[in-house]
Amino acid sequence: GHFSPARYFVEEVITGYDETDLYKTWSRANAMRSPQERNTRLENMTWRIWNLARKKKEVEDAKRLKRRLETEKPRTDATAEMSEDLFEGEKGEDAGDASVAYGDSSAGNTPRISAVDKLYIVLISLHGLVRGENLELGRDSDTSGQVKYVVELAKALSSCPGVYRVDLLTRQILAPNYDRGYGEPSETLVPTSFKNLKQERGENSGAYITRIPFGPKDKYLAKEHLWPYVQEFVDGALSHIVHMSKIIGEEIGCGHPMWPAVIHGHYASAGVAAALISGALNVHMVFTGHFLGKDKLEGLLKQGRQTREEINMTYKIMRRIEAEELSLDASEIVIASTRQEIEEQWNLYDGFEVMLARKLRARVKRGANCYGRYMPRMVIIPPGVEFGHMIHEFDMEGEEDSHSPASEDPPIWSEIMRFFTNPRKPLILAVARPYPEKNITTLVKAFGECRPLRELANLTLIMGNREAISKMSNMSAAVLTSVLTLIDEYDLYGQVAYPKHHKHSEVLDIYRLAARTKGAFVNVAYFEQFGVTLIEAAMHGLPVIATKNGAPVEIHQVLDNGLLVDPHDQHAIADALYKLLSDKQLWSRCRENGLKNIHRFSWPEHCKNYLSRILTLSPRYPAFPGNEDQIKAPIKGRKCIIVIAVDSASKKDLVCIIKNSIEATRKETLSGSTGFVLSTSLTMSEIHSLLISAGMAPTDFVAFICNSGSDLFYPSRAGDSPSTSRVTFALDRTYQSHIEYRWGGEGLRKYLVKWASSIVERRGRTEKQVIFEDAEHSSTCCFAFRVVNPNYLPPLKELQKLMRIQSLRCHALYNHSATRLSVIPIHASRSQALRYLSVRWGIELRNVVILVGESGDSDYEELFGGLHKTIVLKGEFNTPANRIHTVRRYPLQDVIALDCSNIIGVEGCSTDVLTPTLKTLGIPTK
Repeated sequence: GHFSPARYFVEEVITGYDETDLYKTWSRANAMRSPQERNTRLENMTWRIWNLARKKKEVEDAKRLKRRLETEKPRTDATAEMSEDLFEGEKGEDAGDASVAYGDSSAGNTPRISAVDKLYIVLISLHGLVRGENLELGRDSDTSGQVKYVVELAKALSSCPGVYRVDLLTRQILAPNYDRGYGEPSETLVPTSFKNLKQERGENSGAYITRIPFGPKDKYLAKEHLWPYVQEFVDGALSHIVHMSKIIGEEIGCGHPMWPAVIHGHYASAGVAAALISGALNVHMVFTGHFLGKDKLEGLLKQGRQTREEINMTYKIMRRIEAEELSLDASEIVIASTRQEIEEQWNLYDGFEVMLARKLRARVKRGANCYGRYMPRMVIIPPGVEFGHMIHEFDMEGEEDSHSPASEDPPIWSEIMRFFTNPRKPLILAVARPYPEKNITTLVKAFGECRPLRELANLTLIMGNREAISKMSNMSAAVLTSVLTLIDEYDLYGQVAYPKHHKHSEVLDIYRLAARTKGAFVNVAYFEQFGVTLIEAAMHGLPVIATKNGAPVEIHQVLDNGLLVDPHDQHAIADALYKLLSDKQLWSRCRENGLKNIHRFSWPEHCKNYLSRILTLSPRYPAFPGNEDQIKAPIKGRKCIIVIAVDSASKKDLVCIIKNSIEATRKETLSGSTGFVLSTSLTMSEIHSLLISAGMAPTDFVAFICNSGSDLFYPSRAGDSPSTSRVTFALDRTYQSHIEYRWGGEGLRKYLVKWASSIVERRGRTEKQVIFEDAEHSSTCCFAFRVVNPNYLPPLKELQKLMRIQSLRCHALYNHSATRLSVIPIHASRSQALRYLSVRWGIELRNVVILVGESGDSDYEELFGGLHKTIVLKGEFNTPANRIHTVRRYPLQDVIALDCSNIIGVEGCSTDVLTPTLKTLGIPTK
C-alpha cells in the first residue's frame, strides 16, 4: 500500500535510460542525510523522467504510425486491384482453413506417395554444429532446436517411400577445440536398421550430412559472420549437387541426371543460398524461416537496451531481413509452424500480405490474370518429434507399471537429485537457454515467492552446458548470475537444481524423471516461436504450463495437456503450477490428453504433409539440355575463363582493359585453353558496336553476359573462311527458360511505366518527369528505363520494397552511373549467369577470374563472393562512387570478405600489372 518513489524509480524507470548517468544522480541523492529530503528529490526526479518517457513515446508512436501508413498504402492499392475478382463465396471459405487462406491448394487433395517416385531432396542449414548423433545442443546460441530439427527431418524423409536420397548441406568446421566429426566431408544419417532398404534402393540412397568448406578453414563462425561467405558455399554446394545428380541418375538407370525435387533452405542465410542454387538449376525452392529477423528486431527495440544501429551491428539484422525478403521472392512454398507465424510475423514483410495472398489465390484458382503478381504458398506443418524414445511409465491411474526395481536409473537423475533436500517432491522442469527472452528469472521469482508451491514441488532448470560463468557470453552470463542471485535471495537451496552439464540424449531422461515424480514442464518465454520442448514433454506424459504468446496457443488447442499463462505475471505462473500439481485429477487428465493427441506431431505425419506439397508443385523444365542440344558454344572445353565486368569504366577505358587482358594471356588464348567473357549491363547490339569500333573481333570472346545477366549469347562465324564469314550471336534459350520462371512480363512492365511517371523533378510549381521507358535497350527479360536526372532517383531499396509490396518478383538495378534502370527476373544476375555457364559447360569456378573496378552497378557486390578469383582494378578510369553505392541496404563488409585471399587489388590495368597478377592466381599467361 505505501508508495516508495525510490523503489518505483529503480524497478520501473531506470531500465529505459542511460544507467551510468542515472546512477550518479542516484548516488548523490543517497548521500543526503535526511531521508525525507532524499525521498523528495528522488520523487521529483522520477516524475520528471516519467514525463520525458511519455513524450518520447508519443514521438515514437507518431513516427511508427507514419511509417505504417507509408507501407500500407501500396499494399492497399495492390489489394484493391485484385479485389473485384474475389467472390463472396471465396471470402467465406478462408475463414477456418489456414491452408486455403494462404494459397495451399493441395489441402484435401493429397497425392499418393510411392517408391517409384525416387525423389532427391536437398536441405540447407549453414550455421551451428551439425552432426547425426550426440548433438551438442546449447553449446552456443547457434546450436539449438534448428540443428535438431533439420537432422531429424533428413532422417525422417529418407525413410519415406518414394524418397531416394536426402542431403543435409552445412558448413565444414576444422577449428581446434571442436570435434573432428564436424570436419568430415560426409556423414551417413540412416541407422543400421535401414541397411537392407539401402541395398534395395542403391548405394547412394539414404540420408547424409554433407559438409561444404567455406569461410576461414580453421575458424568456427557465428551465424552473424557467415554472410560474406554464403556465395562460396553456393558454388561448393552446386558442384556437389551436380555430381550427385549424375551419380543417382546412373544408379537408378534413368538416363539423365536426377536433379533435386526441391532445395529447402532453413534460416535466412540458407534461404539466400537456396534461392541462388534453385535459380541456377531451375528447380523449386522451399523455405523455413525458423526465427524471423523483423520479429527479433521489433522485440529488441521494445526492450530499449540497444538502438537500431547497435542491433544491426551486433546481429547484422538488416542483411538478415533482406535475405528473408529474397527468400520470399524465390520460394515456391514457405513452411510455417503455426498460423500465428504467418499472420503476425510473415505479414510484417514487404513480400507477403495475408489479404493479397488470398486474393491472388482466388484468381489462380479461377484461372484469372494475376498481371505478373506472385506470392509463395504458406503451409502450416508443425515440427515432428522422435517417438523412438517414448516411454509409458504409468498406467491410466498414474501408477508405475514398467519400472523395474533392478533397472539402473540414468546418471543424469542422480546429478539432478543431489541438489534437492527432498527429491521425492514433484519436479517442475524448464529447458531453456539462459537468454533474457526465455524469462527464466520470472519463473524463479514465481517459485520463490509462492510458499505453498515451494513446499509442494522442486524446480529444475536445464540451461544448456557451461564450464564457467566467466567464459559465457555477456548476455547468458548476466541471466545465469541473476538466477543464482534470486536463488540466494529466496534461500532456495535444496529446492532448485541447475546442473552444469548434460548430453543431448539425457534430456529425454530428464523428461522421464519429471513425469515419474508427477511434475510439470514449464515454458514461460515472452514469446515462443514454436516450442518443440512442449511436444517432447507431452510425448513423455508430462503436463505443461506454457506462455500464451506465440505457438503454444496452437499446440495447446491440439494437445489440451496443460494451462496457458501470461509470462509477465509471476503470480499467474505460480498459481497455474500449484493448481496443476495439487489437483491430481487435472494432472492425470492433462497427461492422458497429451499422450492421446501427440501423434499429430510425429515425424511421419510431418513428412506426409511435406511430401504431399512437394508432389503437387507445377513441373519445371529439365535444368539443362542433353547431348542432342546443337548450340555451338566456344566456351566449351576451356580450362580457364577470364570475366571482364568493369562497369565503372568508360567505354574507352573498357576497350583498353579488354585489349590488355587478352594481350596478358595471348599464348593461352590462342591455344584455346583460356576464354574471355564480357559481363555487362550493355545490350548485345551495344557490345557489338563497341568492339567493331575498337577494331576488335567479337569472336575474341567465348560468351557475352548482357543486360545485367538477363541475356546470354555465344558468338560464332557463319561461313567457311574468316575473311568472308560474318559473326552471329546465338541466344542461350535454355538460360532464358530458367530465368523466365515467375517473370512478371507485360503486367510488370505496365506497372513500372506507371511508377516511372510518378518520379518527377520539382522546381517551384513545375514538375518534370525524370524516368522514361527505354524500349531500345529493353529485351524479353529486361525492362530498361532512361534516367534524365539521377539526383531525383529514389534509393534502390525503396523501389525493391514497392515491387515486393505489389507482389512483383524481380531484380531492379541501377547502372551506367545511375543513368539507366534495368529490371530483370528474380533468378537473373551476372553472377547467376556465370554459375549457369559453369554447370552447363563443366567449367571449374576455381579457374575463373573476374575483373571488376573499385565501384560499379548496383549488383557489384555479387561479383566478389564465390570460389572464383577477383581482381579489383584501381585507377583513374574508375568513375567516382555515386548514389548507387551511397544507399546500400547494409554495409559492403556485411556481404563481402575483402580480406579474402581470392580478392586482389591492383593499381592500373596495364599488361605489366595484369600478367603477374593472373600468374599469381594460377592463370597461365603469355
